[in-house]
Amino acid sequence: MEQQTNQYNPMQIIKRRFFAMRNGVVADVLRRGGSPYRIIFGLNLPQIVEIASSTESSRDLAEALWANDTTRESRLAAPMIMPREDFPIEDARRWVSTILDRETADILCHRLLRHTPYARELARELSKLDGMALYTGIRLAANLVYTHTDEAAEIASDVLSKSPDQQIGQIARQIIEEKEFLKA
Repeated sequence: MEQQTNQYNPMQIIKRRFFAMRNGVVADVLRRGGSPYRIIFGLNLPQIVEIASSTESSRDLAEALWANDTTRESRLAAPMIMPREDFPIEDARRWVSTILDRETADILCHRLLRHTPYARELARELSKLDGMALYTGIRLAANLVYTHTDEAAEIASDVLSKSPDQQIGQIARQIIEEKEFLKA
């Protein structure tokens, strides 16, 4: 008798791992907290990192995960799977334009955008916009504060003078304070 084996594509494998690690309590907290995603498995960041690190970097898979904008964990895993050298600034702009929440912006900046050769240019560009793009720009600048201190602080000063958002202002002030600390 021939043994039947099921073959799953990479997206199915990741989704099955999300499902296996799901946490209803965390998912409920995220839903009550206003998460914009229709599907929330409730995975914590280390679990998502574990799944992404056991998955081969793939532009196609990362794009498919990012396109799955109804699922929180797909959006968070996508920047971890995207090959950094195969992510031009046009794609970064496209991804930023579709960010639904600050958690996704934070992960995108930390796991992918800060490692790109155009990170400073993009942070400056986004900091001139508003809404989620502005938030992403200041978060990207915060990720650059140790490698490009003066430029990150300049972006933060510009943002601080124009944004009424308290959280964005707090991040901008932290960047400026970090510059002062590093220069001391």
